[in-house]
Amino acid sequence: MKIITWNMQRGRGTDGVADLGRAVAMLRAFSDFDVLCLQEVACGYTDLDGYDGSDQFAEMATLLPGYTALNGKTDDANAHPPRAFGNMMFSRYPVLQACRHSLPWPAEDGVMSMQRGALEATVDTPSGPLRVCTTHLEYFSPRQRAAQVERLRELHVEAIMHARTSRPGLFKHGPFAVVPRAAAAVLTGDCNFLPDSTDHARLLAPFDDASIPPYLDAWALAHPGQAHAPTVGLHDASPEPDRPFTIDYIYLSADLAPRVRRLEVHGDATGSAHQPVLLELG
Repeated sequence: MKIITWNMQRGRGTDGVADLGRAVAMLRAFSDFDVLCLQEVACGYTDLDGYDGSDQFAEMATLLPGYTALNGKTDDANAHPPRAFGNMMFSRYPVLQACRHSLPWPAEDGVMSMQRGALEATVDTPSGPLRVCTTHLEYFSPRQRAAQVERLRELHVEAIMHARTSRPGLFKHGPFAVVPRAAAAVLTGDCNFLPDSTDHARLLAPFDDASIPPYLDAWALAHPGQAHAPTVGLHDASPEPDRPFTIDYIYLSADLAPRVRRLEVHGDATGSAHQPVLLELG
């Protein structure tokens, strides 16, 4: 099973041009992926550089036939024209359930921010149901980002408890029908924190309930003892000394650790300022 995560930044390449066809071709050349997780998909934001305001949620679904397309719009404004921004997920496997979670957004005076979310899907893979979640955490506010990390941990516990709980509910009961929510999980996204940050450490921290498998960093499993490969700033001309750096990750619940076969950052990709990251599970 192959999973890619990528902050596509509306498909705006390092040449300043937004080209979704080119972006999809790059992803397909990188891997014949089973699940694709995207951040910064846009619709209607005509003031963003290199982007004409087209509905990228619809365009990406058209460009990837054969996949179930799920949108996770976190900024969905009833404007004229409509404006939306957020995450998407594509699955080659049947999608058993999709959940769209709003992440905490505590008010802070004078701090630029936006509503953030996590798009979750339980997919029916040949190895059994798998919960895949993609997110994009706050950039400007450490306080908001820390709260969002806590919520991701809470959602992980909640999903595992759902998986362990016997609930009534048949198909005839409509929305009360029981739909699987998998315990085994992969969490992907642009987390806007560095590998040595307290946020990264907190996301990986054990739970008070020792029966809950904690999240593990797939990079550390595939490349033990090696520094993370950078995912941002490889192809820009910025003179800043802290570039390139890593803020894009794939995590997985500890019960999936034996299945990790490969974790690779596509260092040559120029489809956005971020590099796609690939996880392969056996």
